[in-house]
Amino acid sequence: MEKRVVITGMGIYSCLGKTLDEVRDSLYNGVSGIVLDQERKDLGFRSGLTSKLEVPDLKGQLSRGQRVFMPEPAKYAYAATADALKQAKLDQDYIDAHEIGLLYGNDSTAEPVYKSVETMFRKKNTTLIGSGGIFQSMNSTVTMNLGCIFHLKGINLTVSGACASSSHAIGLGALLIKNGLQNIVVCGGAQEVNPYAVGSFDGISAFSVRESDPTAASRPFDKDRDGLVPGGGAATVIIEEYEHAVKRGAPIIAEIVSWGFSSNGDHISSPNVAGPAKSLEYALLHAKESHGLNVNEIGYVNAHATSTHIGDMNEAKAIDQILGAHKPYVTSTKSQTGHEMWMAGASEVIYSTLMMKNDFVAANLNFNTPDPELPALNIPGERVATHFDTFLSNSFGFGGTNSTIIVRNL
Repeated sequence: MEKRVVITGMGIYSCLGKTLDEVRDSLYNGVSGIVLDQERKDLGFRSGLTSKLEVPDLKGQLSRGQRVFMPEPAKYAYAATADALKQAKLDQDYIDAHEIGLLYGNDSTAEPVYKSVETMFRKKNTTLIGSGGIFQSMNSTVTMNLGCIFHLKGINLTVSGACASSSHAIGLGALLIKNGLQNIVVCGGAQEVNPYAVGSFDGISAFSVRESDPTAASRPFDKDRDGLVPGGGAATVIIEEYEHAVKRGAPIIAEIVSWGFSSNGDHISSPNVAGPAKSLEYALLHAKESHGLNVNEIGYVNAHATSTHIGDMNEAKAIDQILGAHKPYVTSTKSQTGHEMWMAGASEVIYSTLMMKNDFVAANLNFNTPDPELPALNIPGERVATHFDTFLSNSFGFGGTNSTIIVRNL
């Protein structure tokens, strides 16, 4: 019999806040974390828009020997994971005595690669790159650092699936627990916010250029959307086998009901409708098979919607196709955060859980003019006071990779 998977801890380092309480309040009050960054304009960026985030200062928390191996996303991930472990009541003595897994989403670490190569060309001496350059520049840098710092001894794997990376990490972790291969898995995603990570995106005109009003730039589903806004940070979700969590007295926050996934098998950057629809369909099918969940129980959909014309349109069509006459609230928290990319799947599970626990749906900011090309979804432009016990979260990525997570309240 399949084991149940629950969330016992959450931690986040976001442009909306560095604690769960700060993030909840930002969601509730419709705060935007998006700014205009002059450094990007000085570098020749078409768009200087980004979310605002400070890199955490870990002096006093970690030794210099630990910090030297950590690039920007690993620092975000450490902060989020320390908070999540604390909420889950997993202290270091417990971690040292048990096997705990680690699956974290990350699909690039650009700044250390740039700095290492720049040093090599400028100094003509590879020894000046330093030993930290190796471990900072690898895609697996986040899991390497977290695994060593927290002494995690279960599965240790970086999930690289573009902007669906951290959603896939949660789904894969849940799959391991359901099949009895792990009792606890630390899941999440991290995304660097420095300009080196996204210059190529800017070069293909992927970003909004609504620089005169940064907080109005990210406008998922709105008729006048003109591109996404890059963001980042880190989000960690501790998932655990239900009976195991009960036995150790862990706080049980919510349940991972199901995971759906698919690949578009189509264009490398332009999404279609069939792939996302299949991901949604599989998530709902597995939820019905394992939990008897009916589509009408979905009270909220956290859409992937990044504020691009084709992406928002095709996701809206997929949602309308699969959910049919059922019209739950649909919003994209990217209207407040921008697109947090490799982090987005995990952060949006946390954002949605905070809303579910506090009886509201955050406003889809800047939804001023519904796009007539989109099906009529139930998209609130203002915060809604409402109770819901089940939500669905979509995450899609370049290459046509799709992930859908369904979570219910406990």
